[in-house]
Amino acid sequence: MSFSKNFLWGTATASYQIEGAWDEDGKSSSIWDIFCEKDGAILNGDDGRVACDHYHRYKADVALMKKLGFSSYRFSLSWPRIMPKGTGEVNPKGIEFYNKLIDELIANGIEPIITLYHWDLPAELHYKGGWLNPDIADWFEAYVKVAAENFTDRVKKIITVNEPLCVIGHGYADGDHAPGLKLTEREYLSAAHNLLIAHGKAVRALKKYGAEDLRIGIAPNFASYYPKDENNDTDIEAARQKMFGMDPGDPRAWIAKANWWLDPIIKGCYPEEGRGICEPYLPEGFGDEIKQAMGGLDFICFNLYHGTPVTAGSDGKPELVGFKPGYPRSNIGWPVTPDAIKWAAKYLYERYNMPIIISENGMSCHDSVSLDGKVHDPNRIDYYNRYLLKVEEAIDEGTDIIGYFAWSFMDNFEWARGYRERFGLIYVDYETQERIIKDSGYWYSEVIKTNGESLHN
Repeated sequence: MSFSKNFLWGTATASYQIEGAWDEDGKSSSIWDIFCEKDGAILNGDDGRVACDHYHRYKADVALMKKLGFSSYRFSLSWPRIMPKGTGEVNPKGIEFYNKLIDELIANGIEPIITLYHWDLPAELHYKGGWLNPDIADWFEAYVKVAAENFTDRVKKIITVNEPLCVIGHGYADGDHAPGLKLTEREYLSAAHNLLIAHGKAVRALKKYGAEDLRIGIAPNFASYYPKDENNDTDIEAARQKMFGMDPGDPRAWIAKANWWLDPIIKGCYPEEGRGICEPYLPEGFGDEIKQAMGGLDFICFNLYHGTPVTAGSDGKPELVGFKPGYPRSNIGWPVTPDAIKWAAKYLYERYNMPIIISENGMSCHDSVSLDGKVHDPNRIDYYNRYLLKVEEAIDEGTDIIGYFAWSFMDNFEWARGYRERFGLIYVDYETQERIIKDSGYWYSEVIKTNGESLHN
């Protein structure tokens, strides 16, 4: 079975991480522009004002995508570039930029896939409460209407929100991402509720104002777990329980659970596993309100980099398996656990029975330009090879995975980590803006060309 002939082989980026041009052509500030001004918020005081200057260099970047043979490219729209005040007036220069990018991709045989919200909320909406304000569902709906009317004649797959876990958990609970708030559980749970309602309204706007053949998804990330012994049914069940279960002793467990974000959208209610824990903090009438989040989803995306092995204890309950000293990990410190991607896909497909796109997966390495002028990154190649073989296993075992997007197309502004982490298939010299295709970029190009057959070489 393996990879279908129409499998989406792609790569991904986000607007704030690559575009630059932070205040050009009518664009207003986002919460990330403001957050980067805060002392100590970003490593080395970095910011995304220039980033990879993709706004001015998009044609050359698309040419690199074509050279590597990507069949698809996932990018995000900058809400403050399209609607500088968050609502009301539309910025024609913002629409023009994304239209030019979309047309350039299509002209080069690359399918554009849009993410509507990848964290750069217009600052003016933050000052009105941001995701804490229930009105944000209407603000988001109005913005999505503009995107639907302007882009869906050519863009046929749209993702509403990227990683709601990070939007809420890092932005409103921990404060290490924009807007940098550390709120009470009642407050950030309310923000999460508003985000889910906003997704539902966005879907209805896309269905009403977008092209008839448009397909819609959402891209959560989550804590993932896999069986220590995949030939042991009790370990498989223990990992499944850990994947979706919520510990009553941990009131924040819901944030990192895939089902907290997907059950309302697919089933129209919060998951039974967490409802009892969170119900005291949810807004009044949440049961009826959350039904607004439901419907219209055509596929599930997920972003995944690592997971944790689980075994069944003597009582059958899940027990985490610790990593051995010296375990393999990326430059950012995340463990390398290929089994996680296989089992996350399998567990999600079992629960929701919907096509799956792996919308982000990749590795930060300690990359540098060698004396030969090239960037050699064998660790990243090994990482991708291991993870993609597990994706193939999941497909062969019956999971409907229709696409895979390497994170990321090129090195970029990695949020609170600034420019320290390099995830790209393409190396970026931030002083000169020179692009150098890494060995992993050429390797991935061969994977695409052979539709995965080269993974076994």
